[in-house]
Amino acid sequence: MHVDGTHFQTIWLKDDDTVQVIDQRKLPFYFEIKSLNNVSDVYYSISEMVVRGAPLIGVTASFGIYLAALENRHNARWFNAIEEAGNYLKSSRPTAINLSFAVNQQLEKIKCASNSEEAIHVAKEVALKLSEMEVENCKNIGKHGLPLIKEIAEKKNKEPVNILTHCNAGWLACIDYGTATSPIYMGHDKGINIHVWVDETRPRNQGARLTAWELSQHGVPHTVIPDNTGGLLMQRGMVDMVIIGSDRTAANGDVANKIGTYLKALAAWDNNVPFYVALPLSSIDMRIKNGVKDIPIEQRNKDEIKYVEGFLEKSIQQVRIVPENSQVINYGFDVTPAKYVTRLITDKGICKPDNKEIKNLFNYDKK
Repeated sequence: MHVDGTHFQTIWLKDDDTVQVIDQRKLPFYFEIKSLNNVSDVYYSISEMVVRGAPLIGVTASFGIYLAALENRHNARWFNAIEEAGNYLKSSRPTAINLSFAVNQQLEKIKCASNSEEAIHVAKEVALKLSEMEVENCKNIGKHGLPLIKEIAEKKNKEPVNILTHCNAGWLACIDYGTATSPIYMGHDKGINIHVWVDETRPRNQGARLTAWELSQHGVPHTVIPDNTGGLLMQRGMVDMVIIGSDRTAANGDVANKIGTYLKALAAWDNNVPFYVALPLSSIDMRIKNGVKDIPIEQRNKDEIKYVEGFLEKSIQQVRIVPENSQVINYGFDVTPAKYVTRLITDKGICKPDNKEIKNLFNYDKK
């Protein structure tokens, strides 16, 4: 995607020992690039949401293993040290499956290396290939999702296709294109009249701060709304479809996404609004049979609830918005049961959110 006319991805290798990312905590107020030079930098960036979004977390962790290999170049126990680094990175955020997928992929490849130098080379290649793969995945999600938007556009006879999205499942959450936003960008680029309802997505406001910024950069018409406005808009026929992303989807089609997604799915169900989930296959965890019961839900820092962050007098500042002694709880995600999901839009195609069709997609390349 482009920032002020310049193409950017969300993560890249600057030098052989430096990984760079866009610091998403500063957007939309400042566009800053942060350098990651060691495993601790990577852990901090994932846990503190310098980077966020399932595909990007996975790629960042993969580059983290590469940095771990560099750090242990002269360590006689180099594989054990890299393995320890991998376990450390996997503990940074529990919900997104891409994190453990990326680390395990790296360790599986590295354990076949005959020495630390070969391990460095392997880790670098694996991280770069995963980054390229996630870009291609998102591009394919867009191709598969675009006909759904086209179909509505044809029925509306050039009136805007109103799409509601929650949180940020854009290129900032991935490497490029995004998941939920990929068909939106492609539709906009093809001249389809698209308007996006952007949930602010409390408590960190990834919709208001990140999705709105992305759409502005790309020129896509959009309107930021409070999280609880979506139901009213659906009742009034002002939403044609919902597209959201996923941090982890279970084998039965249950979808974990940013807190508040479940309520949007209920409202969509009640108002016959199609509810789509856009995700790469790498975000589907076939080991989890029932997502509602078994997907781990991250509890984050309570200060994200107690304070709101904004831009004032040329700086980013925090203001407390609840009584000082009030108790708060901060669940980062919820799980939407598969019965409320119209379809999954994946890099391999569109399917029903059920075990049989999901399994068929995983066997796609073998057909």
